[in-house]
Amino acid sequence: MSNLSQLAEQMLLDNSAAAWLYAAAAFLLTFTVLPLVRGYLRARRQRYADRDLPLAVALFAHLADRTSRVVLWILALYAADRILTLPQRVDQALHIAIVVGCWLQIGIWAAAAARFALHRRETRSGDARLSGTMDVVLFVLALIIWIVVALLAMENLGINVGPLIAGLGVGGIAIALAVQAILGDLFASLSIALDKPFVIGDSLRVDSFEGTVEQIGIKSTRLRSVTGEQIVLANADLLKSRVRNLGRASERRALFTLNLAYDTPVEKLDQVPKLVEQAVASYPGTRFVYCRLRELGESALLFEVCFFVENAPARDLGAAQDQVNRQILHSFAGIGIEFAYPTRTLLMREPPGAEADRGRASSR
Repeated sequence: MSNLSQLAEQMLLDNSAAAWLYAAAAFLLTFTVLPLVRGYLRARRQRYADRDLPLAVALFAHLADRTSRVVLWILALYAADRILTLPQRVDQALHIAIVVGCWLQIGIWAAAAARFALHRRETRSGDARLSGTMDVVLFVLALIIWIVVALLAMENLGINVGPLIAGLGVGGIAIALAVQAILGDLFASLSIALDKPFVIGDSLRVDSFEGTVEQIGIKSTRLRSVTGEQIVLANADLLKSRVRNLGRASERRALFTLNLAYDTPVEKLDQVPKLVEQAVASYPGTRFVYCRLRELGESALLFEVCFFVENAPARDLGAAQDQVNRQILHSFAGIGIEFAYPTRTLLMREPPGAEADRGRASSR
């Protein structure tokens, strides 16, 4: 026992052998137990992934899964450092590593918590099209989180961040003036993410462009045009335009004109609204509005027809118009209603003496 006591009291780099053993045990214990706890929580989280866990439990498991192995190393070194007496330079280097590592992990946890909250909100809303706007909000939140974490880490390291913040404020004004177009698009994307005038999958009409939203980015929004090409619109310009969100319309309107011949009997003209209504009803999801004699045209009787089609994936405005037009043609042909076409009657007058010339020619 005396030999072990003497061995334990042997000094090595200003620390006894016992202190080194305790430090090694603390390092190994910390670096072994914490990964085991993290692995256990990850396994339990995957096992109960299909269950609706309480918010606190789900958040804790999510944050535990986002714990970095580098931070586990730092915590293990911190446990060993509390036991040993190390040189000032080594102790200062460990202190810097511990502070930086802890704030790095705090930043990772804060970003993971923000992503968890946004993903949970998206899941509960049941609308997967919100992912594009959520990415924009998450980018802004992550930017703010890491700026705050960097400032707090420097403050804990003894750096006076007051002059730095003041310098960043003055420099930020100059940078903002230089990249005001980019910042305008960034704030416009944030406005789109928060206000949600449209989401991915909506059909938009912007000025003379029409297409479906494919991506909402930090600087631009991309539409897939009805003709197939991709349209890239800056977010700031998009908010300044008059945007028609066709994807959120409950119904789509069809409006067209029927040109009927003037010699159509009146009793047949009285049947036109009923026949048109029957043709509209032949396509499911339609709502007939009116069919009225709008105008006595130059060469035709102009009937204006208006009906609506449900805005649903199984309903198509073009297909509805096609079926209604075909049905109108069949119905009108069945009772003898003819369509008009532009015609003009020209009255030709004979020049003086033409009749006498025809008489002399016939006498010969």
